[in-house]
Amino acid sequence: MRWITRPGWLGNLLALAAGALTTLSLAPFDVWPLALVSMGLIYLGLRELTPKQAAGRGWGYGFGLFASGVSWVYVSIHDFGSAPPVLAGALTLGFVAGLALFFLLLGWAWARWLRQPTAPLLNALLFAALWLALDALRGWVLTGFPWLYAGYSQLEGPLAGLAPLGGVWLLTFALALTASLLVELPQLLRHKASLAGASLLVVALWGVALGLGNHTWTTAKAEPITVAAMQGNVAQSIKWDPKKLEMQLLLYRDMTFRSQPADLIVWPETAVPILKEHAEGYLTMMSRFAQDRQSALITGVPVRQPNADGELRYYNGLTTAGDTQGTYLKQKLVPFGEYVPLQDVLRGLIAFFDLPMSDFARGTPEQLLLQAKGFQIAPFICYEVVYPEFAASLAAQSDILLTVSNDAWFGHSIGPLQHLQMAQMRALEAGRWMIRATNNGVTALIDPHGRIVEQIPAFKEAVLYGEVTPMQGLTPYLQWRSWPLIVVCVLLLGWGLVRRRQG
Repeated sequence: MRWITRPGWLGNLLALAAGALTTLSLAPFDVWPLALVSMGLIYLGLRELTPKQAAGRGWGYGFGLFASGVSWVYVSIHDFGSAPPVLAGALTLGFVAGLALFFLLLGWAWARWLRQPTAPLLNALLFAALWLALDALRGWVLTGFPWLYAGYSQLEGPLAGLAPLGGVWLLTFALALTASLLVELPQLLRHKASLAGASLLVVALWGVALGLGNHTWTTAKAEPITVAAMQGNVAQSIKWDPKKLEMQLLLYRDMTFRSQPADLIVWPETAVPILKEHAEGYLTMMSRFAQDRQSALITGVPVRQPNADGELRYYNGLTTAGDTQGTYLKQKLVPFGEYVPLQDVLRGLIAFFDLPMSDFARGTPEQLLLQAKGFQIAPFICYEVVYPEFAASLAAQSDILLTVSNDAWFGHSIGPLQHLQMAQMRALEAGRWMIRATNNGVTALIDPHGRIVEQIPAFKEAVLYGEVTPMQGLTPYLQWRSWPLIVVCVLLLGWGLVRRRQG
């Protein structure tokens, strides 16, 4: 087994495979112990390498993770961006290779600055702290890509009870620490004090998680309200076709007219695929219908309005009708899907850089929540729900969570189910009900424990009926966010750096 820890292609190949194991621990596979195996293997594989060698092995791990977990971007680029297979494959490869650089940095920083060969307990703590720091960095750089965090594997695993305490961050930290300590067990057995400390940490983390697994952190604010969520299943190939506009408007109108009465009617992201100002007559008609039913209607629609400088800009928005009020403009945009970095250079090169509605501006952070039936609703449009801290900031002000999406971009890949899993984690972290309305699936109602209580099949035109309960109170994560964990990680990494320099 020495080849695992030494430099060479066998160890690098194992790192590549280890990265792919994390994907298998997440939706739709959900084999959560593989997250521990994955982290343990890369921790072991970096044990004896120089910084340069560790950087290469870390990059291999990252490439295995993202090649297996997010290669569905090929579908968006090829099927809907009209890129030839070779070009789509090259762009996907570049995307995966670029994301893998975060794990290159992890490997290099670990071997260069932090690794403590003679202190197994500290070593494990430092590795967990570094892993979390790089996850946070990945969720921030260039607007961030907070996808495939190992902590999501615990949504239905034994550590799920930690999510309301520290979010997906604490779950990831607990997994990285546990995996590292398991690898360090032979050394720990030779250091009784370290063994005792490691045992205490593992028992505390896993024991608290199991003990809080069914704990309810929030309470009902009012009686449940009824929901009707529309899933139109409009093909992405016709979504922005002007010839198909009337068909789409009639589809959602007729689905709503035929639906059972409900307090809250929800349409998905850009269900109205035309600027709001051009759909005022249609929206007024739907508002009258909602008012007659004493219902609130929330729908996705593009919005054009002046920004703070008076410039007319386009926004991916949500608007309301009937017994509700408010407009929300999306703040977290998808690169290349909703805006094009360096657009003066890239626009026109290939069709993928000229996708419909790819020139959106960001909404301002000072927006009010949506209000419906007297309750505060925290809105998340598509990609926004994958940002833990951003979602927590809105959830803390809300009674109900709402996410709308058009996951047709993912095709029949594993992407939509990964997206759904992250939405479930947001509900668990916040201790609130979440309504998830999508164009083509998975449309669902999620309870405050992150469990799906109602859903309709993907790629099917249907209406989801159910009830959600407005909640009050804050989970520890909503109250403190990730600050306690940030302090712990900063102290650990600072201690590790000083100790390494002195040693």
